[in-house]
Amino acid sequence: MSRMITYQKREHLNNSFCCVPSCSVSGRFNSVVSFHQFPKDETVRAIWVRNIRRDRFVIRRHTTVCSRHFMPEDIIEGGRRRLKPSAIPVLFAWNNFSLPVARTSVWQRRQRQEEDEGEGGDEEPIDASVSLRCHDYDSRPEPSFLDLAYEKISAQQQAISELRRRLEEVSLRQVFGIERYKASDEDIRFFTRFAGYRHFNAFWLHQVEPVTRRIVRVGQSSTVCDTTADPPRRPTRCLPLIDELFLFLVYLSLGLKERDLADRFNIHQSTVSRIIRTWANFLYTVLGAVGIWMAPDAVRAMMPSEFERYSDTQVILDCTELKCQTPSSLLLQSEMYSQYKSHTTVKGMIGVSPHGAVTFVSTLYSGSISDKELFKQSGIIPLLDEDMAVMVDKGFTIDDLVPGKVHRPPFLGKNSQLSREDVLATQEIARLRIHVERVIRRIKQNKLFDSIIPLTIAGSINQLFAVACLLSNYQNKPLVKAWAK
Repeated sequence: MSRMITYQKREHLNNSFCCVPSCSVSGRFNSVVSFHQFPKDETVRAIWVRNIRRDRFVIRRHTTVCSRHFMPEDIIEGGRRRLKPSAIPVLFAWNNFSLPVARTSVWQRRQRQEEDEGEGGDEEPIDASVSLRCHDYDSRPEPSFLDLAYEKISAQQQAISELRRRLEEVSLRQVFGIERYKASDEDIRFFTRFAGYRHFNAFWLHQVEPVTRRIVRVGQSSTVCDTTADPPRRPTRCLPLIDELFLFLVYLSLGLKERDLADRFNIHQSTVSRIIRTWANFLYTVLGAVGIWMAPDAVRAMMPSEFERYSDTQVILDCTELKCQTPSSLLLQSEMYSQYKSHTTVKGMIGVSPHGAVTFVSTLYSGSISDKELFKQSGIIPLLDEDMAVMVDKGFTIDDLVPGKVHRPPFLGKNSQLSREDVLATQEIARLRIHVERVIRRIKQNKLFDSIIPLTIAGSINQLFAVACLLSNYQNKPLVKAWAK
Protein backbone atom coordinates (compact mmCIF):
# COMPACT_ATOMS: atom_id res chain seq x y z
CA MET A 1 0.00 0.00 0.00
CA SER A 2 1.26 3.44 -0.79
CA ARG A 3 0.50 6.49 1.26
CA MET A 4 0.08 10.16 0.44
CA ILE A 5 2.83 12.47 1.69
CA THR A 6 2.49 16.15 2.49
CA TYR A 7 5.49 18.37 1.98
CA GLN A 8 6.53 20.84 4.63
CA LYS A 9 7.30 24.40 3.65
CA ARG A 10 10.86 25.56 4.28
CA GLU A 11 11.79 28.70 6.16
CA HIS A 12 14.69 29.57 3.79
CA LEU A 13 13.38 29.47 0.25
CA ASN A 14 15.50 28.77 -2.83
CA ASN A 15 14.86 28.32 -6.54
CA SER A 16 15.92 24.65 -6.82
CA PHE A 17 13.48 22.28 -8.45
CA CYS A 18 13.52 18.74 -9.88
CA CYS A 19 13.59 18.38 -13.66
CA VAL A 20 12.02 14.90 -13.67
CA PRO A 21 8.54 14.84 -15.28
CA SER A 22 5.63 14.39 -12.83
CA CYS A 23 7.87 15.44 -9.92
CA SER A 24 6.88 18.74 -8.27
CA VAL A 25 9.53 18.74 -5.55
CA SER A 26 11.23 22.11 -5.27
CA GLY A 27 13.25 24.09 -2.76
CA ARG A 28 10.08 25.41 -1.17
CA PHE A 29 9.24 22.08 0.43
CA ASN A 30 10.74 19.68 2.94
CA SER A 31 14.33 20.24 4.06
CA VAL A 32 15.10 16.48 3.84
CA VAL A 33 15.14 16.60 0.02
CA SER A 34 18.42 17.58 -1.71
CA PHE A 35 19.05 18.56 -5.32
CA HIS A 36 21.94 17.29 -7.43
CA GLN A 37 23.38 18.55 -10.70
CA PHE A 38 24.08 16.33 -13.69
CA PRO A 39 27.51 14.61 -13.66
CA LYS A 40 30.34 15.73 -15.91
CA ASP A 41 31.17 12.20 -17.10
CA GLU A 42 29.58 11.87 -20.54
CA THR A 43 28.66 8.19 -20.16
CA VAL A 44 26.94 8.60 -16.77
CA ARG A 45 25.26 11.83 -17.92
CA ALA A 46 23.84 10.02 -20.97
CA ILE A 47 22.31 7.39 -18.68
CA TRP A 48 20.75 10.13 -16.50
CA VAL A 49 19.17 11.79 -19.55
CA ARG A 50 17.90 8.44 -20.84
CA ASN A 51 16.26 7.58 -17.50
CA ILE A 52 14.56 10.97 -17.07
CA ARG A 53 12.67 10.60 -20.38
CA ARG A 54 12.36 14.19 -21.50
CA ASP A 55 12.09 15.13 -25.17
CA ARG A 56 14.43 17.79 -26.51
CA PHE A 57 15.98 18.10 -23.10
CA VAL A 58 18.69 20.78 -22.65
CA ILE A 59 20.87 20.57 -19.55
CA ARG A 60 21.74 23.93 -18.06
CA ARG A 61 23.89 24.98 -15.13
CA HIS A 62 20.96 24.99 -12.64
CA THR A 63 19.25 21.81 -13.91
CA THR A 64 19.00 19.35 -11.00
CA VAL A 65 17.42 16.05 -9.94
CA CYS A 66 16.08 15.62 -6.41
CA SER A 67 17.32 12.93 -4.07
CA ARG A 68 13.97 11.07 -4.11
CA HIS A 69 14.93 9.47 -7.46
CA PHE A 70 18.13 7.80 -6.15
CA MET A 71 18.67 4.67 -4.10
CA PRO A 72 19.52 5.34 -0.42
CA GLU A 73 22.93 3.67 -0.75
CA ASP A 74 23.84 6.10 -3.54
CA ILE A 75 23.53 9.14 -1.21
CA ILE A 76 26.41 10.06 1.09
CA GLU A 77 25.07 11.49 4.37
CA GLY A 78 26.92 13.70 6.81
CA GLY A 79 27.09 17.41 6.28
CA ARG A 80 26.01 18.37 2.82
CA ARG A 81 24.45 15.51 0.92
CA ARG A 82 26.48 14.18 -1.97
CA LEU A 83 26.04 11.46 -4.56
CA LYS A 84 28.42 8.65 -5.28
CA PRO A 85 30.20 9.05 -8.69
CA SER A 86 28.31 6.04 -10.06
CA ALA A 87 24.89 7.10 -8.75
CA ILE A 88 22.07 6.92 -11.32
CA PRO A 89 18.44 8.06 -10.90
CA VAL A 90 16.21 4.98 -11.06
CA LEU A 91 13.13 5.78 -8.92
CA PHE A 92 10.31 7.31 -10.95
CA ALA A 93 6.51 7.44 -10.94
CA TRP A 94 6.21 5.61 -14.28
CA ASN A 95 8.10 2.55 -13.05
CA ASN A 96 5.91 2.35 -9.91
CA PHE A 97 8.90 2.61 -7.61
CA SER A 98 9.56 5.27 -5.00
CA LEU A 99 11.00 5.74 -1.54
CA PRO A 100 9.14 7.21 1.43
CA VAL A 101 9.95 10.73 2.48
CA ALA A 102 11.72 10.85 5.81
CA ARG A 103 9.18 11.73 8.50
CA THR A 104 9.48 14.93 10.47
CA SER A 105 10.37 15.04 14.11
CA VAL A 106 7.88 14.25 16.92
CA TRP A 107 7.62 17.85 17.96
CA GLN A 108 6.77 18.96 14.44
CA ARG A 109 4.09 16.24 14.17
CA ARG A 110 2.47 17.27 17.47
CA GLN A 111 2.45 20.89 16.48
CA ARG A 112 0.87 20.02 13.17
CA GLN A 113 -1.84 17.97 14.86
CA GLU A 114 -2.67 20.83 17.21
CA GLU A 115 -2.87 23.25 14.32
CA ASP A 116 -5.15 20.84 12.44
CA GLU A 117 -7.42 20.41 15.45
CA GLY A 118 -7.62 24.15 15.88
CA GLU A 119 -8.81 24.52 12.33
CA GLY A 120 -11.60 22.00 12.80
CA GLY A 121 -9.81 18.69 12.45
CA ASP A 122 -10.52 18.37 8.77
CA GLU A 123 -7.48 17.50 6.75
CA GLU A 124 -7.05 19.51 3.57
CA PRO A 125 -7.06 17.53 0.31
CA ILE A 126 -3.59 16.85 -1.06
CA ASP A 127 -2.76 17.60 -4.66
CA ALA A 128 -1.68 14.43 -6.43
CA SER A 129 0.81 16.36 -8.57
CA VAL A 130 3.00 17.03 -5.51
CA SER A 131 2.98 13.50 -4.20
CA LEU A 132 4.53 10.17 -5.05
CA ARG A 133 3.21 6.72 -4.40
CA CYS A 134 5.36 4.50 -2.19
CA HIS A 135 5.52 0.81 -2.89
CA ASP A 136 7.49 -2.24 -1.86
CA TYR A 137 10.91 -1.23 -0.53
CA ASP A 138 12.65 -4.47 -1.54
CA SER A 139 11.97 -4.10 -5.28
CA ARG A 140 14.71 -3.04 -7.68
CA PRO A 141 14.58 -1.22 -11.04
CA GLU A 142 14.92 -3.33 -14.08
CA PRO A 143 18.50 -3.08 -15.39
CA SER A 144 17.52 -3.04 -19.06
CA PHE A 145 18.77 0.52 -19.56
CA LEU A 146 22.14 -0.41 -18.02
CA ASP A 147 22.44 -3.39 -20.32
CA LEU A 148 21.72 -1.16 -23.30
CA ALA A 149 24.34 1.33 -22.12
CA TYR A 150 26.95 -1.40 -21.65
CA GLU A 151 26.16 -2.86 -25.06
CA LYS A 152 26.56 0.56 -26.61
CA ILE A 153 29.89 1.08 -24.84
CA SER A 154 31.09 -2.37 -25.96
CA ALA A 155 30.10 -1.64 -29.54
CA GLN A 156 31.96 1.67 -29.41
CA GLN A 157 35.06 -0.04 -28.00
CA GLN A 158 34.96 -2.61 -30.80
CA ALA A 159 34.61 0.18 -33.35
CA ILE A 160 37.60 1.97 -31.81
CA SER A 161 39.68 -1.23 -31.97
CA GLU A 162 38.75 -1.72 -35.62
CA LEU A 163 39.65 1.88 -36.44
CA ARG A 164 43.00 1.49 -34.68
CA ARG A 165 43.72 -1.67 -36.68
CA ARG A 166 42.88 0.11 -39.93
CA LEU A 167 45.04 3.07 -38.92
CA GLU A 168 47.98 0.72 -38.30
CA GLU A 169 47.46 -0.85 -41.72
CA VAL A 170 47.35 2.56 -43.41
CA SER A 171 50.44 3.70 -41.50
CA LEU A 172 52.27 0.50 -42.49
CA ARG A 173 51.37 1.04 -46.14
CA GLN A 174 52.83 4.52 -46.00
CA VAL A 175 56.13 3.17 -44.65
CA PHE A 176 58.36 1.77 -47.40
CA GLY A 177 60.26 -0.98 -45.59
CA ILE A 178 60.72 -4.71 -45.33
CA GLU A 179 57.81 -5.05 -42.87
CA ARG A 180 55.42 -3.75 -45.51
CA TYR A 181 56.20 -6.59 -47.92
CA LYS A 182 56.99 -9.47 -45.55
CA ALA A 183 53.66 -11.15 -46.32
CA SER A 184 54.28 -11.24 -50.09
CA ASP A 185 57.11 -13.40 -51.43
CA GLU A 186 56.44 -12.01 -54.89
CA ASP A 187 57.15 -8.47 -53.70
CA ILE A 188 60.26 -9.60 -51.82
CA ARG A 189 61.50 -11.27 -55.00
CA PHE A 190 60.83 -8.11 -57.02
CA PHE A 191 62.55 -5.70 -54.63
CA THR A 192 65.43 -7.83 -53.29
CA ARG A 193 65.72 -10.81 -55.71
CA PHE A 194 65.55 -13.19 -52.74
CA ALA A 195 63.09 -16.06 -53.15
CA GLY A 196 60.88 -14.85 -50.27
CA TYR A 197 60.82 -13.18 -46.88
CA ARG A 198 61.81 -16.39 -45.09
CA HIS A 199 64.86 -16.67 -47.34
CA PHE A 200 65.74 -13.00 -46.89
CA ASN A 201 65.27 -13.17 -43.12
CA ALA A 202 67.56 -16.21 -42.86
CA PHE A 203 70.28 -14.31 -44.77
CA TRP A 204 69.83 -11.34 -42.44
CA LEU A 205 69.85 -13.34 -39.19
CA HIS A 206 72.72 -15.71 -39.96
CA GLN A 207 74.97 -13.76 -42.33
CA VAL A 208 74.56 -10.04 -41.72
CA GLU A 209 73.04 -9.14 -38.35
CA PRO A 210 75.72 -10.82 -36.15
CA VAL A 211 78.43 -8.51 -37.61
CA THR A 212 76.46 -5.27 -37.96
CA ARG A 213 78.09 -3.94 -34.77
CA ARG A 214 81.32 -3.63 -36.77
CA ILE A 215 79.78 -1.62 -39.58
CA VAL A 216 81.72 1.57 -40.41
CA ARG A 217 79.61 4.27 -42.00
CA VAL A 218 80.80 6.57 -44.73
CA GLY A 219 82.21 9.68 -43.09
CA GLN A 220 82.68 7.93 -39.74
CA SER A 221 86.17 7.28 -38.41
CA SER A 222 86.97 3.64 -37.73
CA THR A 223 89.78 4.33 -35.20
CA VAL A 224 89.76 5.76 -31.70
CA CYS A 225 92.86 7.70 -30.66
CA ASP A 226 92.40 7.56 -26.87
CA THR A 227 91.05 4.32 -25.43
CA THR A 228 90.56 5.90 -21.99
CA ALA A 229 88.31 8.63 -23.31
CA ASP A 230 84.60 8.22 -23.85
CA PRO A 231 83.75 6.34 -27.07
CA PRO A 232 82.62 8.53 -29.95
CA ARG A 233 78.89 9.13 -30.07
CA ARG A 234 77.23 7.07 -32.77
CA PRO A 235 75.10 9.10 -35.15
CA THR A 236 71.39 8.44 -34.97
CA ARG A 237 70.02 6.28 -37.76
CA CYS A 238 67.06 7.36 -39.84
CA LEU A 239 66.16 3.74 -40.64
CA PRO A 240 66.52 0.40 -38.85
CA LEU A 241 69.50 -1.63 -40.06
CA ILE A 242 67.32 -4.20 -41.78
CA ASP A 243 65.58 -1.42 -43.72
CA GLU A 244 68.96 0.03 -44.68
CA LEU A 245 69.84 -3.36 -46.16
CA PHE A 246 66.45 -3.40 -47.87
CA LEU A 247 67.16 0.07 -49.34
CA PHE A 248 70.52 -1.11 -50.68
CA LEU A 249 68.99 -4.21 -52.28
CA VAL A 250 66.21 -2.13 -53.86
CA TYR A 251 68.85 0.20 -55.29
CA LEU A 252 70.81 -2.75 -56.67
CA SER A 253 67.83 -4.74 -57.95
CA LEU A 254 65.74 -1.95 -59.46
CA GLY A 255 68.42 0.63 -60.20
CA LEU A 256 66.29 3.45 -58.74
CA LYS A 257 67.69 6.94 -58.49
CA GLU A 258 68.74 8.22 -55.09
CA ARG A 259 66.08 10.93 -55.19
CA ASP A 260 63.39 8.31 -55.81
CA LEU A 261 64.64 6.21 -52.90
CA ALA A 262 64.73 9.27 -50.65
CA ASP A 263 61.08 9.92 -51.42
CA ARG A 264 60.08 6.27 -50.89
CA PHE A 265 61.89 5.93 -47.55
CA ASN A 266 61.09 9.49 -46.43
CA ILE A 267 64.72 10.45 -45.79
CA HIS A 268 67.15 12.93 -47.29
CA GLN A 269 68.88 12.18 -50.59
CA SER A 270 72.34 12.58 -49.05
CA THR A 271 71.37 10.00 -46.41
CA VAL A 272 70.44 7.56 -49.18
CA SER A 273 73.84 8.11 -50.80
CA ARG A 274 75.66 7.43 -47.54
CA ILE A 275 73.60 4.30 -46.83
CA ILE A 276 74.35 2.87 -50.30
CA ARG A 277 78.08 3.46 -50.05
CA THR A 278 78.19 2.19 -46.47
CA TRP A 279 76.41 -1.08 -47.27
CA ALA A 280 78.37 -1.60 -50.49
CA ASN A 281 81.61 -1.52 -48.53
CA PHE A 282 80.18 -3.50 -45.62
CA LEU A 283 78.73 -6.35 -47.71
CA TYR A 284 81.86 -6.39 -49.87
CA THR A 285 83.84 -7.06 -46.68
CA VAL A 286 81.39 -9.50 -45.07
CA LEU A 287 80.60 -11.60 -48.14
CA GLY A 288 84.16 -11.35 -49.42
CA ALA A 289 85.40 -12.89 -46.19
CA VAL A 290 83.48 -16.08 -47.04
CA GLY A 291 85.70 -18.36 -49.13
CA ILE A 292 83.85 -19.05 -52.37
CA TRP A 293 86.70 -20.85 -54.13
CA MET A 294 85.98 -24.55 -53.84
CA ALA A 295 88.42 -27.39 -53.33
CA PRO A 296 88.65 -29.96 -56.17
CA ASP A 297 87.09 -32.67 -54.00
CA ALA A 298 84.08 -30.44 -53.24
CA VAL A 299 83.67 -29.60 -56.92
CA ARG A 300 83.75 -33.27 -57.90
CA ALA A 301 81.23 -34.11 -55.17
CA MET A 302 78.79 -31.58 -56.67
CA MET A 303 79.63 -32.42 -60.32
CA PRO A 304 76.49 -32.85 -62.51
CA SER A 305 76.32 -35.97 -64.65
CA GLU A 306 76.41 -33.80 -67.82
CA PHE A 307 80.11 -33.11 -67.12
CA GLU A 308 81.05 -36.79 -67.25
CA ARG A 309 83.39 -36.29 -70.20
CA TYR A 310 84.90 -33.12 -68.63
CA SER A 311 84.90 -34.26 -65.02
CA ASP A 312 88.22 -32.54 -64.28
CA THR A 313 86.68 -29.09 -64.86
CA GLN A 314 87.33 -26.85 -61.86
CA VAL A 315 85.85 -23.57 -63.10
CA ILE A 316 84.04 -22.14 -66.12
CA LEU A 317 85.23 -18.62 -66.97
CA ASP A 318 83.77 -15.81 -69.02
CA CYS A 319 83.98 -12.02 -69.19
CA THR A 320 81.19 -9.49 -69.04
CA GLU A 321 81.04 -5.75 -69.72
CA LEU A 322 79.02 -2.95 -68.13
CA LYS A 323 78.33 0.25 -70.07
CA CYS A 324 79.41 3.40 -68.28
CA GLN A 325 79.24 7.12 -68.81
CA THR A 326 81.78 8.46 -71.29
CA PRO A 327 84.50 10.44 -69.50
CA SER A 328 85.54 13.85 -70.79
CA SER A 329 89.20 12.84 -71.01
CA LEU A 330 90.12 11.54 -74.47
CA LEU A 331 92.77 9.28 -72.95
CA LEU A 332 90.24 7.65 -70.66
CA GLN A 333 87.83 7.31 -73.57
CA SER A 334 90.38 5.40 -75.61
CA GLU A 335 91.19 3.11 -72.68
CA MET A 336 87.58 2.38 -71.79
CA TYR A 337 86.15 2.09 -75.30
CA SER A 338 85.03 -1.46 -76.16
CA GLN A 339 84.98 -2.58 -79.79
CA TYR A 340 82.53 -5.32 -78.85
CA LYS A 341 79.96 -2.98 -77.22
CA SER A 342 80.83 0.14 -79.26
CA HIS A 343 80.72 2.10 -76.04
CA THR A 344 82.87 2.94 -73.05
CA THR A 345 82.65 0.03 -70.62
CA VAL A 346 84.21 -1.61 -67.60
CA LYS A 347 85.03 -5.31 -67.88
CA GLY A 348 85.20 -8.11 -65.35
CA MET A 349 85.66 -11.88 -65.29
CA ILE A 350 83.38 -14.32 -63.50
CA GLY A 351 84.07 -17.96 -62.70
CA VAL A 352 81.46 -20.56 -61.79
CA SER A 353 81.77 -24.15 -60.71
CA PRO A 354 80.22 -26.87 -62.90
CA HIS A 355 77.14 -27.00 -60.64
CA GLY A 356 76.51 -23.25 -61.08
CA ALA A 357 77.85 -21.49 -57.97
CA VAL A 358 79.93 -18.33 -58.39
CA THR A 359 83.43 -19.20 -57.20
CA PHE A 360 85.50 -16.33 -58.60
CA VAL A 361 84.93 -12.61 -59.25
CA SER A 362 87.62 -10.34 -60.62
CA THR A 363 88.13 -6.63 -60.28
CA LEU A 364 86.63 -4.45 -63.01
CA TYR A 365 89.04 -3.20 -65.68
CA SER A 366 88.75 -0.77 -68.59
CA GLY A 367 86.71 -2.04 -71.54
CA SER A 368 89.63 -2.17 -73.98
CA ILE A 369 91.43 -4.97 -72.11
CA SER A 370 91.53 -8.38 -73.80
CA ASP A 371 90.19 -11.58 -72.26
CA LYS A 372 93.66 -13.08 -71.99
CA GLU A 373 95.12 -10.01 -70.31
CA LEU A 374 92.20 -9.82 -67.91
CA PHE A 375 92.70 -13.50 -67.03
CA LYS A 376 96.37 -12.80 -66.41
CA GLN A 377 95.71 -9.81 -64.11
CA SER A 378 92.67 -11.22 -62.32
CA GLY A 379 94.68 -13.27 -59.80
CA ILE A 380 93.09 -16.64 -60.55
CA ILE A 381 96.27 -18.30 -61.83
CA PRO A 382 97.72 -18.98 -58.32
CA LEU A 383 94.51 -20.81 -57.42
CA LEU A 384 94.92 -23.39 -60.22
CA ASP A 385 97.12 -26.48 -60.31
CA GLU A 386 97.84 -29.31 -62.74
CA ASP A 387 94.76 -31.32 -61.73
CA MET A 388 92.34 -28.46 -62.36
CA ALA A 389 90.95 -27.91 -65.83
CA VAL A 390 89.44 -24.61 -67.00
CA MET A 391 86.56 -24.32 -69.45
CA VAL A 392 86.53 -21.11 -71.49
CA ASP A 393 85.35 -19.56 -74.75
CA LYS A 394 87.46 -19.10 -77.87
CA GLY A 395 88.66 -15.65 -76.82
CA PHE A 396 90.72 -17.11 -73.97
CA THR A 397 94.02 -18.19 -75.53
CA ILE A 398 95.48 -19.00 -72.14
CA ASP A 399 97.10 -22.39 -72.72
CA ASP A 400 100.50 -21.00 -71.77
CA LEU A 401 99.16 -19.44 -68.54
CA VAL A 402 97.20 -22.37 -67.09
CA PRO A 403 99.14 -25.21 -65.40
CA GLY A 404 96.40 -27.75 -66.22
CA LYS A 405 94.05 -28.42 -69.13
CA VAL A 406 91.97 -25.85 -70.98
CA HIS A 407 88.60 -27.01 -72.36
CA ARG A 408 87.91 -24.62 -75.21
CA PRO A 409 86.05 -25.04 -78.51
CA PRO A 410 88.57 -25.85 -81.29
CA PHE A 411 89.64 -23.18 -83.78
CA LEU A 412 89.16 -23.51 -87.52
CA GLY A 413 92.79 -22.65 -88.15
CA LYS A 414 94.00 -23.26 -91.68
CA ASN A 415 91.29 -25.81 -92.38
CA SER A 416 88.35 -24.85 -94.56
CA GLN A 417 85.90 -26.42 -92.13
CA LEU A 418 85.85 -28.19 -88.79
CA SER A 419 86.10 -31.94 -88.61
CA ARG A 420 83.27 -34.04 -87.26
CA GLU A 421 85.06 -34.50 -83.94
CA ASP A 422 85.66 -30.75 -83.65
CA VAL A 423 82.02 -29.97 -84.36
CA LEU A 424 80.86 -32.41 -81.67
CA ALA A 425 83.40 -31.03 -79.22
CA THR A 426 82.29 -27.46 -79.97
CA GLN A 427 78.65 -28.34 -79.42
CA GLU A 428 79.31 -30.22 -76.19
CA ILE A 429 81.53 -27.52 -74.70
CA ALA A 430 79.06 -24.84 -75.71
CA ARG A 431 76.24 -26.82 -74.08
CA LEU A 432 78.19 -26.93 -70.80
CA ARG A 433 79.75 -23.48 -70.97
CA ILE A 434 76.31 -21.86 -71.38
CA HIS A 435 75.83 -22.15 -67.61
CA VAL A 436 78.28 -19.32 -66.96
CA GLU A 437 76.23 -17.19 -69.36
CA ARG A 438 73.11 -17.99 -67.37
CA VAL A 439 74.82 -16.94 -64.13
CA ILE A 440 75.92 -13.65 -65.75
CA ARG A 441 72.37 -13.09 -66.91
CA ARG A 442 71.18 -13.58 -63.34
CA ILE A 443 73.68 -11.03 -62.10
CA LYS A 444 72.67 -8.53 -64.76
CA GLN A 445 69.03 -8.87 -63.77
CA ASN A 446 70.03 -6.27 -61.18
CA LYS A 447 68.72 -3.24 -63.04
CA LEU A 448 71.58 -1.08 -61.81
CA PHE A 449 73.75 -2.70 -64.50
CA ASP A 450 71.13 -2.39 -67.25
CA SER A 451 71.49 1.33 -67.72
CA ILE A 452 74.63 3.36 -68.31
CA ILE A 453 76.55 3.56 -65.04
CA PRO A 454 77.25 7.20 -64.08
CA LEU A 455 80.75 8.28 -63.18
CA THR A 456 79.47 9.50 -59.81
CA ILE A 457 79.51 5.91 -58.51
CA ALA A 458 82.78 4.98 -60.20
CA GLY A 459 84.45 4.86 -56.78
CA SER A 460 82.12 2.10 -55.54
CA ILE A 461 81.28 0.25 -58.78
CA ASN A 462 83.78 -2.52 -57.96
CA GLN A 463 82.11 -3.17 -54.61
CA LEU A 464 78.63 -3.03 -56.12
CA PHE A 465 79.51 -5.49 -58.88
CA ALA A 466 81.27 -7.90 -56.50
CA VAL A 467 78.37 -7.78 -54.01
CA ALA A 468 75.87 -8.48 -56.81
CA CYS A 469 77.92 -11.51 -57.90
CA LEU A 470 78.29 -12.84 -54.36
CA LEU A 471 74.61 -12.30 -53.54
CA SER A 472 73.63 -14.46 -56.49
CA ASN A 473 74.81 -17.48 -54.47
CA TYR A 474 72.28 -16.60 -51.72
CA GLN A 475 69.37 -15.32 -53.78
CA ASN A 476 68.80 -17.86 -56.52
CA LYS A 477 67.83 -21.46 -56.90
CA PRO A 478 70.01 -23.96 -58.82
CA LEU A 479 70.49 -23.28 -62.53
CA VAL A 480 68.89 -26.59 -63.38
CA LYS A 481 66.13 -28.09 -61.24
CA ALA A 482 67.61 -31.56 -61.60
CA TRP A 483 70.80 -30.30 -59.89
CA ALA A 484 69.02 -29.38 -56.64
CA LYS A 485 70.28 -31.48 -53.76
